[in-house]
Order: sequence, then C-alpha cells, then structure tokens
Amino acid sequence: MGTAAAEQFADRWEGIIATGIDPTSWAYAEDYIGEDEVVTGARSSAQESGIAPIGPGASAALSLLAAGVGAKAVVEIGTGTGVSGLALLRGMRTDGTLTTVDIDAENQRLARKTFLDAGVPSNRFRLIAGAGLDVVTRLTDGHYDLVFCDADRRENTAYLHEALRLLRPGGLVAFAGILTAGRVADPAHRDPDTTALRELIRAVRDNDDLVSALLPTSHGLLAAAKRLS
Repeated sequence: MGTAAAEQFADRWEGIIATGIDPTSWAYAEDYIGEDEVVTGARSSAQESGIAPIGPGASAALSLLAAGVGAKAVVEIGTGTGVSGLALLRGMRTDGTLTTVDIDAENQRLARKTFLDAGVPSNRFRLIAGAGLDVVTRLTDGHYDLVFCDADRRENTAYLHEALRLLRPGGLVAFAGILTAGRVADPAHRDPDTTALRELIRAVRDNDDLVSALLPTSHGLLAAAKRLS
C-alpha cells in the first residue's frame, strides 16, 4: 500500500486506533491482504443500502479462521451484500457450503450477485431469507464448523447459545462489530446495544467450554473455539 493510501486509511480509522500502534501501521495491517473489484463492488452496494459490512482486516481474519478449521459447513447470520460471506467462502474447503441468513431478501439478492461475480458455484451457498433466530433454531445440532454473527447486537447472546448447539467440537464462533469505536470499553456508554455487547463478551469469556480472543481488527472481532473435550 502506498504512502498516500496509508495516510488516507489511517485518517479513516484514527478514532479507534489502539494505544501502542501508530495509525500508519494500523492501516497497513488492516489492508494487508487487499481486496479485489468484486469485494469493493459489494462494499459500494452496502454503502448504498445503508449497511455497514465488516472491514478488510476482519474479512481477512474470517478467511483465516475458516481455513484454519478446514470449514466445510458454515452458518452466517447477517448476509449483507456478501462481503463477509465471500471472505468465509474463500477460506472454506472447495467442497464446503455456506448457509447465510438475512431478514432482507434484497440484501441476499445483492450477496448472490457478489458470490457469482467472484466465480463461486451456486451449489456452494444457501441463502435463507428470514429472522436469524427463527432460522438457526431449525438447523442441525453439531453439524457446523464455524458460525459467524453480524446481525442484531441485542440478539448476540441468543446467537451464542445457538452456535454452541450447532458447532462440532473444535468449531469456531465469531461476532463482528464488537468494539464499536470505543463504546464498549467506555463504561459511560450504557445504551442497549453497547450493554448487549458487553454481556456477550462476558458470556464468551466466562464459558469454560470456549477458548476465546477479542481481536481489535476493523471494528472488533470476537472469536471463540469450542473445546474438543
């Protein structure tokens, strides 16, 4: 990434840079993998639709997590325009299937276009329009390698409960948008969304069946692995 691009990206993220890392290094890390035209097109569609997709660093982390567990079956709650779904698909096994859920059918139309434009065969993804909790409660116990949640923050604790049921031992659950530009770390913020995120963080951290980490990439990615035994 060139100096001008780094400075521009640093300005964009300056408000949430963690102490101890300078903005240019943050920008360099966030844009380490880079994104192709399909992803940038999906981001443009998201912006036009008023959707906030995960950042480039979180996208790269999702691909890594999916590859790390050799994911063949993945659930995504909150399809958006396909930015995160494509990141998952690119990390999954080539015979893997992504099941992605969104309450907005138009979002899923845009996501389908994103996947197909990226050359993903249509049999590798399953788009389900509906409320997240209504759908995931009907999915099969212990069948999935990874569950990714980027939907209603106030339902995240319920999604965690469902993810623990859906995941095989050794599987991963991840939640996007956890740090929310410093709001979660600041006890002065007590709005319902921020309070719900704190409750989720505590629930994941205090669960003895999970090994977890809160990654300060993009707007924060909370990830946890279900213990093998």
